[in-house]
Amino acid sequence: MLPEISMTELQMLDHIKMDKKAVPAHIAIIMDGNRRWAREKGKPFFAGHAVGADVLREICKACIKAGVKILTIYAFSVENWHRSDIEVKLLLRLFKRFAVKERESLLENNVKLNIIGNLMTLPSALQKELSRTASMTGENKSLFLNLAINYSSRNEIVEAVKEIVRKVEEKNITSEDINCDLISRLLYTGGMPDPDLLIRTSGEMRLSNFLLWQMAYTEFWFTDKYWPDFRPIDLYTAISAYQDRDRRFGGSGANA
Repeated sequence: MLPEISMTELQMLDHIKMDKKAVPAHIAIIMDGNRRWAREKGKPFFAGHAVGADVLREICKACIKAGVKILTIYAFSVENWHRSDIEVKLLLRLFKRFAVKERESLLENNVKLNIIGNLMTLPSALQKELSRTASMTGENKSLFLNLAINYSSRNEIVEAVKEIVRKVEEKNITSEDINCDLISRLLYTGGMPDPDLLIRTSGEMRLSNFLLWQMAYTEFWFTDKYWPDFRPIDLYTAISAYQDRDRRFGGSGANA
């Protein structure tokens, strides 16, 4: 259960300068620090993951309020399989619980759920519930929520390359047809704009095999806060900082 937003936070929200006409269309978030948060509070590690799920619900609402159209969340990487068996089992159980428990909230807030990653190696019951929730929310329009589960950006790129090889071998395309647009279309995020802003919590400053191709020109924003402590005010602060950036995309910007 999340604490209520204090009056101080509400007052600070009113003073954050955020141009609604320049809100990033696509935000990616690496939710980091759940275990450290739990450890520092003397709680079992799964408590951090459980609170983190509650935080995600509130951040989805905050994204809708701000005008963000796509939110991509790094929930479980292929490297996370190397954690203890008990933590992996609890995380998979939490994802299943999220898929079932959050349906009402996703529908109520007009959020469309999309799963990216290699789902074929996940437990069949989890696959079923994730697919069901994605199908039930398929017509929602306010926010497109990408949940990256069993995800690896390197593997994603490798699979796109394999698909291109197959297309060439089947003579559907030639080598001259291979370009950045083709590769982008064959990724899990095909058809979506690249992230404008990446947020990573807990003070770590690395991508950790997340959206490597898609974030060529993404702006990064880091915070020392653990994910369970992340609040809408932090999201809006990140958006405000993003709006102060001079995005050049390799060319000459206003401040060049």
